[in-house]
Amino acid sequence: MNIWQFLRSIAVTKSIAAMIFVFRPGRDADSVTLGSCTGWVRHMGRFSESGTYEFTLDAQLSEGDAEVTLLGAKKELLLRLNRQTPAGRINLYTENRYYLRWEFRGASGKCALRW
Repeated sequence: MNIWQFLRSIAVTKSIAAMIFVFRPGRDADSVTLGSCTGWVRHMGRFSESGTYEFTLDAQLSEGDAEVTLLGAKKELLLRLNRQTPAGRINLYTENRYYLRWEFRGASGKCALRW
């Protein structure tokens, strides 16, 4: 099932300081490759089907930390994932807009978020 549908006027914002930073947003997963990265990146989209979604964060970091938050249209916190809580379920709706925000603190390695 293709769940993440980007809007025609997609908005990606970021504030990053890094030696290496490669961010790849996708239709059913995001992936990041990092080297000494501190900062954040946020992108907006909608889901193509309403329903319950399970998000899983796979953080393969050699140092530092990474966190992903799912925010609603008014930027309210809906779900937070990190190394201590790498998975979560939530009901999402096609008519709503959502934001995925990645935050990095001295992180090096690779991360993937799947839904």
